[in-house]
Amino acid sequence: MEKKIRYFKTYEIEDLKDMLEKTANKNGKKIAFKLKDNNGKIIKKTYIEFKNDVESLATKLIDLGLKNERIAVMGKNSYKWAISYLASTIIGVVVPIDKEASKENIKDFLNTSNSKAIIADDKYLNEIFEFKDRLKNETLLIDMKNTSKYMNIADLIKEGQELILDGNEEYKNITINPDEMKILLFTSGTTGNSKAVMLSHKNICSNIVSIASIVKVDNLTSVLSILPLHHTYECTIGYLLVIYGGGKISYCEGLRYITKNIQEFKPTFILCVPLLLENVYKKVTKTLKTSLPEKYTKDESKMIDNLPFYLKAIVKRKVKKSLGGNIKTFIVGAAAIKPELVEAFFKLGIKVLQGYGLTECSPLVAGNNDFYYKAASCGMPIPNVEYKIDNPNDEGIGEIIVKGPNVMLGYYENKEATDKVLKEGWFHTGDLGYIDEERFLYISGRSKNMILTKNGENIYPEEIENILNDNELIEESLVIGASNGKDDVQVKAKIFPNIDAIKEYLGKKFPTKEEISKTLNEVVKKANEKLPNFKHIKSFKIMDEDFERTTTNKVKRFGKNVEDDDNKK
Repeated sequence: MEKKIRYFKTYEIEDLKDMLEKTANKNGKKIAFKLKDNNGKIIKKTYIEFKNDVESLATKLIDLGLKNERIAVMGKNSYKWAISYLASTIIGVVVPIDKEASKENIKDFLNTSNSKAIIADDKYLNEIFEFKDRLKNETLLIDMKNTSKYMNIADLIKEGQELILDGNEEYKNITINPDEMKILLFTSGTTGNSKAVMLSHKNICSNIVSIASIVKVDNLTSVLSILPLHHTYECTIGYLLVIYGGGKISYCEGLRYITKNIQEFKPTFILCVPLLLENVYKKVTKTLKTSLPEKYTKDESKMIDNLPFYLKAIVKRKVKKSLGGNIKTFIVGAAAIKPELVEAFFKLGIKVLQGYGLTECSPLVAGNNDFYYKAASCGMPIPNVEYKIDNPNDEGIGEIIVKGPNVMLGYYENKEATDKVLKEGWFHTGDLGYIDEERFLYISGRSKNMILTKNGENIYPEEIENILNDNELIEESLVIGASNGKDDVQVKAKIFPNIDAIKEYLGKKFPTKEEISKTLNEVVKKANEKLPNFKHIKSFKIMDEDFERTTTNKVKRFGKNVEDDDNKK
């Protein structure tokens, strides 16, 4: 039986320019951004100031001949990245680029997108300058910082303000077709080559309004932006949704500064990947073990349940204080999270809402929300979005397909790839999953990753990886299918060990390779005990270094360090 979902009140938006106008009129002098200046002092930007900065930058970009052109944006998460994105997508097409991309990829992205300008941190502009003569366009280089080598954004904003004062109404007169391509994103997925995803303002705006109706975002919401903004996940939910709702945004200065920045900006809401939450919870359990009697802590899985109510209240307060004091919600995506971790945070008074999305869906498709959640699931379909399982097997598992206003226009200049995934209005995700009787979605894995045995058995690597990664002696694992030499496939694993945990487990500062191998062999045997015979790991290889990853911390299944031959145990 399906649940009748309740909704928060929302307001309609035609496009992102319309959203900016409406939220600035509504929120006026309320704080939109809390930032740090060059001296580390916290400064604030109101909604009116934010709108004026976007309008001024956009006006000057038009004056530079960039109306209806493609404008790339690249750099660290920052206020200037935020205004560059909005100004570019309002006057032309914004092309967000991963700052971690290789020089060759950046060159290809700029050429493929036909970008006429790039707004970036000076560090990246210096790299681009080296291959500027290999770009097919005379590309304007605009610096997000106030250096003198290139045009800089502060000067452009000032010159745009002057143009507006002199009566320039170019920005004001822009009308946006909400169905046109206005965002061009190069995916950096885990399963192959990048494709350029074409999104419209309608795609993004529909996603914003849908999410706002099930997750409360208002003037009391304060977000610390950690994940890279060139990803639609962070851009739509950690930036545009917050602006729509009238919240405040601050930017993390880097992964090693997360704890410090949380204390400084005191967020209520953080978007993250599971790894961040796992690290937070490890610190919580470690603290509890060292400060409470063993009778409460010996069973780690029931540690919080075992606490008397008065101790639980103290622990809740301390955990919240360690997270700045105001934290209410973590939105988790990009990878699966353990259900017991979700439940543990709920018991500590902090919501953990897991969702499921893809760049091609702007990004959110399903999510646990402020009204309903199931810890083991990715949640329910967000309003105005449908999903179903295509060609399910006996267990109800099949490919997840999606329909809604959030679904992309297609892949840029790639009709063949578009036609493969967009069929009769449905987007074929390539992800495998199933839906329960209440419409909650569960992910089983990627169809490209699925291992099919000669007997027709389906093996989902992610299921086996989750069992391996549950063991503290393993940092990360990757499961693949490989030939068994008898015209069939068998399961093999690549394992990156947690050396510190192994040292502690063995009670040795310098364990030998043989000891590490023997220890991991025991871990694999225990994992196999939890699996039917056809899913058993037949051999594994110990990795000397961590796997290559995307910028949202997902292992690249076809990365440079996962394609080598496996060795027998």
